[in-house]
Amino acid sequence: MNKLSPMGLQPPGRHKTVVIADDSVVVRGLFARWLGESGQFHLVAVAGDGETAVAHAGRFKPDVMVLDLDMPGVDGATALPQILKESPHTGVLLATTLNERNTRIALECMTKGAMDVVSKPDSRSGLTLSLDFRSEFLLKLGNVAQARLRPGALPFEHEVDFAPAAPTSLRQFVSTVPRYLVIGASTGGPRAVARVLFDIGDALHDLTTVVVQHMPPVFTASFAEQIASYIGIPAREPFDGERLVRGTIYIAPGGRHLGIDRRLGHITAAIGDGPPVRFCRPAVDVLFNDAARHLGSAALGLVLTGMGSDGTEGAGALRRAGAAVIAQDEQSSTIWGMPGSVVRAQQASAVIPLDDIGPAIRSLVKTGQPL
Repeated sequence: MNKLSPMGLQPPGRHKTVVIADDSVVVRGLFARWLGESGQFHLVAVAGDGETAVAHAGRFKPDVMVLDLDMPGVDGATALPQILKESPHTGVLLATTLNERNTRIALECMTKGAMDVVSKPDSRSGLTLSLDFRSEFLLKLGNVAQARLRPGALPFEHEVDFAPAAPTSLRQFVSTVPRYLVIGASTGGPRAVARVLFDIGDALHDLTTVVVQHMPPVFTASFAEQIASYIGIPAREPFDGERLVRGTIYIAPGGRHLGIDRRLGHITAAIGDGPPVRFCRPAVDVLFNDAARHLGSAALGLVLTGMGSDGTEGAGALRRAGAAVIAQDEQSSTIWGMPGSVVRAQQASAVIPLDDIGPAIRSLVKTGQPL
């Protein structure tokens, strides 16, 4: 029989190792109990402040760090780059109460290496009694544990720790210069979306860009503001029936589907509260299917890092409508779930590393010739 570790859990074996950094004793104890009951994780240490979290990252090199933003002394946002410096392949799951301030900080953290965020309920009873929160916490923890985190700080840094594969040419798949760029992303997506849009640069003025990023409702408006600030291009959540115009980036509102419609000869946003598609709302498949129906070969699809298979069905619809679809390659993806599913379904026109996606799209839009 295995002996219990000092933390009270079974030795790790094949389980993913976890460090919990939170200033609340109650939260640390609750998360530790959930990890033990799940049978999937091994808790190696806890921390009540950011300085201790950094030290534990260096000592234990955990698979996952659960990191609160609000901690005394060195807070979570300050500790994050030091954690990733000490243990570059540790996946960081932010677990914090998401007020307006923390939402902005969490998004910034996700562009600097944090992989996902889970919103802690405001009250202690909500924290301890919510089965939905427990399920979401364990699901996201599992996703982060499976991910292949790539070190790197800012979303626009060009230094990476791997040699990207040569991109597959789009030439044989593109019949017309696209006027619409439709993007789907999930885990790891905020950093990837920002990087691609930054690299496309002023060619975005010639595109109408529509993005479905799997995010809770509280995040998407702030994500749009962040994108606008980084890229220098207008970005916002559209309203239902809004005419979609070139030179603007439209972000799907969290918790609602964003599709595309054609009204009175104009392409418009279609916001809906229909049931989740492949467990997602907003869903990439909704956007891609509508783009295939109303845009055809004028669209260019892009599937970036994320868990699951959302976007595969829609990618097939885009291809049948004459549009090209780019999938991010496995090596540069945080999680090669969504793009990998598109590739396995043989619906990817090209499989391209993150570093090369923006330049390829920029070249296509500006010169009519993809790289």
